[in-house]
Amino acid sequence: MDKNFFIRNRKKLYEALEDQSLAILFAGEAAHQSADESYPFYPNRNFYYMTGITEPKVIFVAAKFGGKVEETLFIQRADPWMARWVGETITPNAAQDASGVENIELLDQFEDYVRSQLDGRVYKHLYADLEAKSWEFPAKPANKFAAEAAVTYPYLSIHNLYPVICRFRVVKSAEEIELTREAGKITADGIKNVLANAKPGMKEYELEAYFNFVLKSRGCTEFAFPTILASGFNGTVLHYSANTGTAEDGSLVLLDLGAQHNYYNGDISYTFPVNGKFTPRQKQIYDIILRCNQEVTKMAKPGVAFKALNNFTIEFYTEELMKIGLIKTSEELRKYYFHGVSHSLGLDTHDVGPYREMDLVPGEIITNEPGLYIPEESIGIRIEDDVLITETGSEVLTTGLPRTTDEIENFMAENNSNLK
Repeated sequence: MDKNFFIRNRKKLYEALEDQSLAILFAGEAAHQSADESYPFYPNRNFYYMTGITEPKVIFVAAKFGGKVEETLFIQRADPWMARWVGETITPNAAQDASGVENIELLDQFEDYVRSQLDGRVYKHLYADLEAKSWEFPAKPANKFAAEAAVTYPYLSIHNLYPVICRFRVVKSAEEIELTREAGKITADGIKNVLANAKPGMKEYELEAYFNFVLKSRGCTEFAFPTILASGFNGTVLHYSANTGTAEDGSLVLLDLGAQHNYYNGDISYTFPVNGKFTPRQKQIYDIILRCNQEVTKMAKPGVAFKALNNFTIEFYTEELMKIGLIKTSEELRKYYFHGVSHSLGLDTHDVGPYREMDLVPGEIITNEPGLYIPEESIGIRIEDDVLITETGSEVLTTGLPRTTDEIENFMAENNSNLK
């Protein structure tokens, strides 16, 4: 991502800040796992959105005073010994090139910098990304810093930047759209590799390996989320991710997976018969879901309430499932459909922002993922695309996959030598 993207994002942020304020953002650190191991590090996504920096421990400070803004990045001091063990930390020049921030200081100078700012000027406001999901949510560096600042400098008004930045992230730039499109393309290519190698009797993790190979060979070092690859009854469990079952002959395989490309995520759900042929019942349910998916895509356009998409899905399913006798009343639908049809997509797979309470706007990227889950028949089907809201309607970003039952059967017949 070009540094100008992050410069533009910070400009929007500064317009939202009061004068006489400090805004502080933290990259975060890798959580401890066990012994001398840590979990993989992922930069705080709001921090990345504002700086382009992907390294742990880095801190960004913006001082707005007298209508002018001073930006500073605090990076780790170079340690030649540790560099031989884990690699070099980011250099000042690299930090400037990535972020567009000119003033680079060392991390061990951060506290003195903040102290000198608060002692030398009359600041009234402190802004930090104070994300918290519940009382039990582990305190992040920003929350700890704000709590200490409130005690040490009680005259400061503490403000939460989390909802401010999350609102910015709802509408994607041209660069973000292209990264998401590419993530979807890589995801689709991985799915086609699964279709080309599937056969009855394979373990779910064996099928998953064909998806993983494509992503790794295309340079994706991370997944959008843990892959769901569920066969038979397992496909009726919404977030099943053990991927240890066996795809028996005659069963469906439900995939919900995504590539992460330069921190932007693809998210596709896909369902196919492991033996290459749908049964009449599987086809009947699949066709209902595919038509729902197509109708939701048509419906998605600027000015439509986000909630309306799921309301339509509920009405569509109620009518269709009553026609085939699966349900007799609308109240029974929840047994077979119990999640929303859409969520926002971006730097986080379930992306942030107040989109659930908004009408759709150009530049949003949302998912379209109707599904039905019939445990008594071991049928779980979900069909998901990533959809960009345009000025006049919507555009499906996740193209190039066989989607109808005939297309899936034909693709597997032509490309899967295991089934010949």
